[in-house]
Amino acid sequence: MSDSDRPAIGLTTYLQQAKTGVWDVQASFLPASYVHAVNLAGGIAILLPPQPVDDDIADRALDGVDGLIITGGPDIDPAAYGQQAHPATNEPPVERDAWEFALLDAAVRRGLPVLGVCRGAQVVNTALGGTLHQHLPDLLGHTDHQKGNAVFGTSAVQTVAGTRLAGMVGARLDAQCYHHQAIDRLGEGLIVSARDGSGVIEAVEMDPRAHPSAWIVAVQWHPEESLADLRLFTGIAQAAAAYADRGKVPA
Repeated sequence: MSDSDRPAIGLTTYLQQAKTGVWDVQASFLPASYVHAVNLAGGIAILLPPQPVDDDIADRALDGVDGLIITGGPDIDPAAYGQQAHPATNEPPVERDAWEFALLDAAVRRGLPVLGVCRGAQVVNTALGGTLHQHLPDLLGHTDHQKGNAVFGTSAVQTVAGTRLAGMVGARLDAQCYHHQAIDRLGEGLIVSARDGSGVIEAVEMDPRAHPSAWIVAVQWHPEESLADLRLFTGIAQAAAAYADRGKVPA
């Protein structure tokens, strides 16, 4: 693949206080592992930081990319799915929520390939009308999905045969997890494509049988934490290249 053929993939970012050198400022940032994963999979990474948004701005932002990755981060505002905040739910990043919801809506309208990662999976589900379990330890009685102190847990994930996800990663994989929330009621058009041993939904996607041209895959784990396994990033890079080849219009 020549440099001119590489698909441009937009990645959403954090917006929060950050320190660098003598500075302690509001900053838009993203762990470099995401960028490395996109590059290694054959894509060009374009960062899309949270900012005031409307439909025109979201559409204009996506004009420059061939695919979208909604990245990990803090909890979504529970008001977005009609719930009061659990005591363990983070202070919501409302500007980021609005930005990512608008980007996803614009992506769906134009048939842009989308990969959701952790929080990104929850954004996809919530934006399409689904709900979340706000604190998995209440449901499961353990903290295996989020050990704390930046220590990732490993979940044995089983995929659902016939899904896009299964086609990319096979029947099972060991996933790096760091989430205390999870998908409850599915958003419109989504199907479950993976669960872990506790029955927790670990991945969803747009139903490829009902929407064969809609490439939306969202996982609760962090594939960017293992650059030895680029299958999900290769999947969206290939979908983004195909989207660019057909002229950036839905198939």
